Amino acid sequence: MAAWFGGSVESNPDVSIWFARKTGARWTPGVEVANGVQPNGKRYAAWNPVLFQEPRGPLFLFYKVGPARGWWGMVISSTDGGRTWSEPRRLPDGVFGPSKDKIVMLSDGTWLAGSETNWHVHFEVSRDAGQTWQLIAPVDRGAGFDAIQPTIVFLPQGLIEALCRTKQGVIAMTWSSDGGRTWTPLAATELPNPNSGIDAVTLADGRILLVYNHSAHLPNWSGHGDRFPLDVAISTDGLKWKHVLTLEDEPGKTKVIPVQTSPPTRERQFDALGDKGFSYPAVIQTSDGLVHITYTWNRRMIKHVVIDPRKI
Repeated sequence: MAAWFGGSVESNPDVSIWFARKTGARWTPGVEVANGVQPNGKRYAAWNPVLFQEPRGPLFLFYKVGPARGWWGMVISSTDGGRTWSEPRRLPDGVFGPSKDKIVMLSDGTWLAGSETNWHVHFEVSRDAGQTWQLIAPVDRGAGFDAIQPTIVFLPQGLIEALCRTKQGVIAMTWSSDGGRTWTPLAATELPNPNSGIDAVTLADGRILLVYNHSAHLPNWSGHGDRFPLDVAISTDGLKWKHVLTLEDEPGKTKVIPVQTSPPTRERQFDALGDKGFSYPAVIQTSDGLVHITYTWNRRMIKHVVIDPRKI
């Protein structure tokens, strides 16, 4: 299953949450499953959907609604694999839900979500399957990192690492050794970041797989920079990373034509933004051991890639 936000231009009121299911070799057409229409008729943009499959429970879809600097968290759920959805429920005040990347579950069943407020990373915890939430104090910015969208992975001896998008040209990291209750100050990793979303997963063999743009800010970067190439790196300790695969090199060199799963952005709007590249990856490992990656392709389509981690 895949979810994304789509509409005319990011932040416009017509932007809503779309969803598709893969059945056999085909993806179903994208359908709108949530939007920002309010009871009084006013409509806001919807943002950053995050899917989370609760073991032996419903499928949850978290998302944001509202203006960019004043949004709030929402959630819907499905008990039939995304064919039908519950009525939207607003999260408690101050709880935003996972900002971009998936919730992880700790060994005792606790949900741990990475979130942020105003470029300041924090975490949110639920011990009752999302009914109530506890906020973890914001992570110290370390050397002054402006960071968002943490992705959470597990390491031996109970260590948890969160990797974050930043404005400082690198991926930042923070660590917890007490189940996510406290976190170390943000520090730089050895990997670049052009202020673009990342995602990672702890593989069944214990390695960490990260999907990211292996580039830093371009000289003319202005907030809508070119986000390419799109790469995969592997680590055994969360510190040292080995580049193993380039999913996309640069626009115009794509070898596989992506499947269109939502109405394309109008070309004139796309050209006006000047955006090109491959961004906002999401990654999971399925029970057969394969790794599935989805990402935005030139802000016009969603692309789905499957890799076998045993070969990298």
